[in-house]
Amino acid sequence: MNATKEETWINTRIKEDQKTRYMNAGKDFIDDSAIYATLERNANPDASRIRDIIAKSCSIQTLTADETAALINVRDPKLVSEMEAAALSIKKKVYDNRIVTFAPLYMSSRCVNNCTYCGFRKDNHAMKRGVLSQDEVRKETEVMAGSIGHKRIIAVYGEHPSSDVNYIAETMRTIYSVKTKTHKGTGSIRRINVNAAPMSIEELEILHKEGLGTYQVFQETYHHKTYAAVHPANTIKADFPWRLYSMHRAMEAGIDDVGIGALFGLADWKFEVMGLVSHAVELEKKYNIGPHTISFPRIEPAQNSILSKDPSKKTSDEDFRRAVVVLRLAVPYTGMIVTARENAKIRNDLFGLGVTQADASTRIGIGSYSDISTDKQQDNRQQFILGDTRSLDELVRDLANMGNITSFCTAGYRCGRTGKCIMDLLRSGKEGKFCKLNAVITFREWLDDFASPDTKAAGEKVIEKEIEEIRNKLPGVFDEFFKQYNLTKKGERDLYF
Repeated sequence: MNATKEETWINTRIKEDQKTRYMNAGKDFIDDSAIYATLERNANPDASRIRDIIAKSCSIQTLTADETAALINVRDPKLVSEMEAAALSIKKKVYDNRIVTFAPLYMSSRCVNNCTYCGFRKDNHAMKRGVLSQDEVRKETEVMAGSIGHKRIIAVYGEHPSSDVNYIAETMRTIYSVKTKTHKGTGSIRRINVNAAPMSIEELEILHKEGLGTYQVFQETYHHKTYAAVHPANTIKADFPWRLYSMHRAMEAGIDDVGIGALFGLADWKFEVMGLVSHAVELEKKYNIGPHTISFPRIEPAQNSILSKDPSKKTSDEDFRRAVVVLRLAVPYTGMIVTARENAKIRNDLFGLGVTQADASTRIGIGSYSDISTDKQQDNRQQFILGDTRSLDELVRDLANMGNITSFCTAGYRCGRTGKCIMDLLRSGKEGKFCKLNAVITFREWLDDFASPDTKAAGEKVIEKEIEEIRNKLPGVFDEFFKQYNLTKKGERDLYF
């Protein structure tokens, strides 16, 4: 019997040589036994050692596996408090008091995989499937950029021939082409990050040329046995190392901003933290560039998925909090993303523990931004159910009331501050200074174009404080900064350092 077009596509996805070339004698860099041994070896760390590890983190150095395991195993409440204070201190040193916002744009819900925790899996026949046309992509973008005010998105694609690399490239061109009128200027998406299936080097080179920001692939779980249990053997996703080495191939393709993540709740949270840090260390060792971002979504209920509604390794709020703190200390330079899977209270708490990025006005149904017929979540259109449904305006206001400035800046990527360049700037604390200037300018732009009266009032207080800080701490660039700030206030757009 002849193979169908879909079957042929599936059978040609994995390029064995683009997987095995990175492996050592057929083994990948995640050693389950070694991780367990490391956790056990560091089960009872003493206080002086923990404080030495914290000091190393504060010097913006990546921690070793043993150091990470020691932090995971801290039980003393006083030491935990010191770790949490250090996490926020590190975040402010590297990223200042900025929080970057974005929104996911789901392009397709067709998928050839059958992951047991996912609403999009191919055997969930109750799911309403779709792939956005280019006109629909344009309409979604017009709402996101013109009505809500987003400047960056994460475009999300299912693994299916209908959303292959050519489709991804075409949608990126469509998104970047949208220019829609706002109150004072023009709304547009200035950075497209992509969450998609693992690709070959040749495919990633295509996306790199289209202006791809961060390429994001989550391993889901770093635990080999669990990975095999939740990803059926007859699917592309069942190939653990093909997925694991996605970031290696991205680096080879010239994409030096990559995002890694794990879905907490599939395996033990301690193991996943160790896996994420191992991944960061591996990338630093091979390419001298660690992950641009780390994400740590917790599993949420998905349609027709028993596992998602009752995960065997459910991560408690307390353990989740510890995981975030340890990741901030272990990989101190990286951006850390908390998504709208979490509720508003938890996300607000995590902003005080080192998180740097969050989504808002989030809709994850296919075509749901431009579909104004309902504001309700619909599980037959969504991959999972959201916990935080705050609008961007509401989140910006809440952040301002907490003393944070929302940054809409995308300048670093367009100025070449990516990869090793931005890693060096982040480690030295210099990137935070660049970004403070651009954060204030872009915040001014967003407040004037999109903010409600209450949000604008809260934002004005933050801007006043930020301008005074720039005047006092960065006097050498203040005059040029203030010139661009005033031009923005008068209506010019997309100015940056």
